[in-house]
Amino acid sequence: MSEIRFERYLADAEATAALGRRLGRAARAGDVVAAVGPLGAGKTCLAQGLARGLGVPDEHYVNSPTFAIMQVHPGRLDFHHIDLYRIADPDEALGLGLEEAIGTDGVAYVEWPGRLPEAIPGDAVWLCIEPAGDGRRIRLIGRGPRSGAWLRRAFENERPDTDLGNTGIS
Repeated sequence: MSEIRFERYLADAEATAALGRRLGRAARAGDVVAAVGPLGAGKTCLAQGLARGLGVPDEHYVNSPTFAIMQVHPGRLDFHHIDLYRIADPDEALGLGLEEAIGTDGVAYVEWPGRLPEAIPGDAVWLCIEPAGDGRRIRLIGRGPRSGAWLRRAFENERPDTDLGNTGIS
């Protein structure tokens, strides 16, 4: 299967969270997002939207699990929010339970996947986020049948590589 890409400019945090909600509503058990971007780019904001799209209740505060490494939030599907920023060596990840969280019964959102690339399945959605003016630019890339199908469900009425502009995400 060829890769599928969607690229978006998002004007603000609300548009970023809205994209996350859209992905969450289209997610299925076992889906994985590998989120790449600099500190402060909006990875956690998108994760908050994804959690809401998965039905994680508002009273479950979703923040970056930098020090905890992984947090699980119950919803329609469990949301496994993983932040590998503090992992300096793959051996540090042993015993964290990542193998039970990534690609299994819930949806895994992995920030800083480059710190432990072997933990990311080949058929994950890669999300690249970077500041762009007052907003951010996001690229979503699916390289396999599962991740491609997820992106197609999330953007079913759109063609890949189209730009929603400032208000097109709901």
